[in-house]
Amino acid sequence: MIRRSLGELYESIREFVVAEDERGEVIGCAAIHVFWEDLAELKCLAVAESAQGRGVGRQLVDACWAAARELEIATVFTLTYVPEFFEKAGYRRVDKAELPHKIWNECVRCPLFPTCNEVALVRSIHPDPLRVGSVPDLVAAGA
Repeated sequence: MIRRSLGELYESIREFVVAEDERGEVIGCAAIHVFWEDLAELKCLAVAESAQGRGVGRQLVDACWAAARELEIATVFTLTYVPEFFEKAGYRRVDKAELPHKIWNECVRCPLFPTCNEVALVRSIHPDPLRVGSVPDLVAAGA
């Protein structure tokens, strides 16, 4: 994960979903960040080691998808080192080059940039999610 300042965390706090255990301790989190009217990123997925393997990560991923759908966002992408986990949740692999350039703003702060090996995945209600009303299409159309 990319390091974030306390200010950045406060600015994006409403993007986060958290999972708590029976004692009210936070055991996981994920965020849904809106990029465009029909595109969002699922990011910052983390589950405490003690809670892994209990479905917490899947619940967080599903909650982020539900939040995106509530906002009528049709496509959610994620970048991960564990693509199989997201594939089980309905995401499919895509070439990172297909994602809009705007999404790389945070990546330049990552110590692994530009040689990152993360895999890009998308989940969408559209059969060709990165072609339907995406940022590049809208820019090309002069919107």
